[in-house]
Amino acid sequence: MTKLQAFANEQMKESVPQFSIGDTVRVHNRIKEGTRERIQMFEGTVIGRHGTGASETFTVRRVAYGCGVEKTFPIHSPNVQGVDVVRVGKVRRAKLYYLRDRVGKAAKVKEQIQ
Repeated sequence: MTKLQAFANEQMKESVPQFSIGDTVRVHNRIKEGTRERIQMFEGTVIGRHGTGASETFTVRRVAYGCGVEKTFPIHSPNVQGVDVVRVGKVRRAKLYYLRDRVGKAAKVKEQIQ
């Protein structure tokens, strides 16, 4: 094992949150403002997951005040405190980029009934 691989394995979290594409999630993100720290929630639909290992990321999209907002979070980042699954979505694609062009009810993902 090289030094780079050892460093990457050291940075990875022990427990990775279980969610998939189309799920509505609430991300607990740690924000630093000067000397203070706080946790800010970002709730939206997961439209993509990228990468593997320590560099794995996921993109969450939501519509706030009529404007679409997307944020990409590293899964193994120490700033991501946790990911809560609010709803489980029923999708047939690996990336939901088509939601960017949809407005209103057409931008919704159906909920998977368990």
